[in-house]
This record gives sequence, structure tokens and C-alpha cells, in this order.
Amino acid sequence: MTTGPGAQINVTPMIDVLLVLIIIFMVILPNRSEGLKTQVPQQSDSAAPPPAVQQDIVLTVQGEGNVLVNQDPVPMDALPDRLRAIFNATAQPVIFVKGKGSLAFQEVAEVIDAAKGAGFTRVALLNE
Repeated sequence: MTTGPGAQINVTPMIDVLLVLIIIFMVILPNRSEGLKTQVPQQSDSAAPPPAVQQDIVLTVQGEGNVLVNQDPVPMDALPDRLRAIFNATAQPVIFVKGKGSLAFQEVAEVIDAAKGAGFTRVALLNE
């Protein structure tokens, strides 16, 4: 029997590959995320009054000069004054406009124009 050099496994390339994989996984692995810093409201000792209920203002355009302001009928010529009074009474700059089915958009646009003229800065359209 000959006692010559035997076959040996060279592990250096495998260690290099292993180190590269470890580095790749360390880079890809997301860092531990931290939550947002919040302040939890503390319980009050005194009884505070309940907050005021905000009521949405909905204008329903029915056509032929008829408009409902929160289910109250208002003629089109009295609408700007009524909207100005509502705007002065509430500090809410949002108003919702809803048009009936086959209504021409011109009538809805007139109501939107009246709301903008009364001071409402945001007008939202509702569908049925």
C-alpha cells in the first residue's frame, strides 16, 4: 500500500461563501422597529362638559329652484342668506351637496356657488 497524499476537502471556498451569505442576511434583515412616541391622555378629576355635537350641513338639490337644507325646504333665492346665517352660526367650513337623480348639473353648480359665496371653503358632493 502506498501512503501518498490523500484527497482532502478544501473548506476555504465554503467558508468564504458562508461569510458572504451571513453578510447578505445581516443587510437584508430589517432592523428592529420602534413604535411612535405617544402620550396617553390622563383621566381628569373634574367632570368636563360633553363636547358639542357637530351636525353636518347637507344641501339636497331637488330641481326647479327647490333646495333642502338639512331637510328644511328653502327657495333658491333665499338660499344665500340662509347659508350665510348657518356659516356665521357654525365655524364648520364643510358643506355637503346632494343632487336628485336626473338633475342638470347647472342647478347643482348654482347651489355650490351660493355655498362658496356664503363662506364655505370646502364643498363635498354626495351621490344617492
